[in-house]
Amino acid sequence: MTTITRPGAAHLLTALVEDALGGSLPLRLRAWDGTETGSADAPVVVVRSRRALRRLLWQPGELGLAQAYVTGELDVEGDLAEGLRAMWAAQRERGLRPPRLTSADRARALVTAVRLGVVGPPPPAPASQARLRGGLHSRARDRAAISHHYDLSNDFYSLLLDETMAYSCGYWAGDEPDFTAVDAQRAKLELICRKLALWPGARLLDIGCGWGSLALYAAERHGAQVTAVTLAQEQAAYVRGQVHERGLTERVEVLCQDYRDVQGGGYDAVSTVEMGEHVGDAEYPAFAAALQRLVRLCGRVLVQQMSRGPNAPGGGAFIEAYIAPDMHMRPLGETVALLEEAGLEVRHTESLREHYARTVAAWHHTLEERWDAFVRLVGEETARVWRLYLVGGALAFEEGRMGVDQILAVRPGPGGAAGMPATPGAWYEDL
Repeated sequence: MTTITRPGAAHLLTALVEDALGGSLPLRLRAWDGTETGSADAPVVVVRSRRALRRLLWQPGELGLAQAYVTGELDVEGDLAEGLRAMWAAQRERGLRPPRLTSADRARALVTAVRLGVVGPPPPAPASQARLRGGLHSRARDRAAISHHYDLSNDFYSLLLDETMAYSCGYWAGDEPDFTAVDAQRAKLELICRKLALWPGARLLDIGCGWGSLALYAAERHGAQVTAVTLAQEQAAYVRGQVHERGLTERVEVLCQDYRDVQGGGYDAVSTVEMGEHVGDAEYPAFAAALQRLVRLCGRVLVQQMSRGPNAPGGGAFIEAYIAPDMHMRPLGETVALLEEAGLEVRHTESLREHYARTVAAWHHTLEERWDAFVRLVGEETARVWRLYLVGGALAFEEGRMGVDQILAVRPGPGGAAGMPATPGAWYEDL
């Protein structure tokens, strides 16, 4: 009697995926029934449940994969970064692109899906996925978007970040192990203060102040009078606590409000560190105009902001659904143009792309080192969201799909006066 061996779930699934990709799968696949297929030395993707495939039926692409990963229905055995790197490298080098499927292709795919037992109603979105309502970049929606990410809890960010509580790209002025992540954040804060030419009594407006790292540093180390603005209530409460604890109540004012509601002007310097990405594309000209309005003549504005490559999406479906809803990134040149159109003169730009790859890698190391504590604090699903976010983010910076830049501008005074130094060398001494 001839025995007919039925192909396992891994084989059926691999054939389906390769048809969809238009090429061979650069990963090894293990399915819920224990079957495996693919190169023995490739990273192993584990499909633990048919539910993961059902998600992909209803949400093809990045979002469906992310949903399956954060719920644990799909996993990568070993180094997640190596798995993502292998997939992106194959897409670049082998030109993997979904082909145009004929009606016959779609019929075969449906038959395979039925054989795999994955056809059914759409699974509900994971609890950690953002659910925003209202008009894009309305004040209420912006407040909800910021709250989704930054109000996760101060305990969470205290566990993830170093003692500076700086949640932005550090400046790696030295090499590890002697130069640490804490050193990189302090070097970044000092560099910003030098670029802004702060002095004792200088009025600094810090828009999107986070947990106050720059506001506190500028007040303590440079004697600045700081107005710190954030939309996140958890952040505002934390910064106010630090201001009181450090005896800075005469130097630092904390406002929990939208940047559009900031009144007054005449500030000697304005900073906005990785907040401009949240403003929105259509709203950015008004944001740039606000920066110009709030700073005095010959005053300086420093924008540290994430950017994207000219052909890269920046962010993407996962980031927008789980981390930074409504985020918008553009190439550096477009941001420079918008700032200059608002009446600011851009005097210096500096890419920190490689610095961010190192910064995010340090955060990821902390996440893995303290994994059990993170799971106890926020649950495994949210911890997996952050693992995927940090690993994917580090690779995006490493490979140039995303960047981050410091842009220094001035509001020109009479006759074009700018008050800028002839050379910027002093900014970098002994960082």
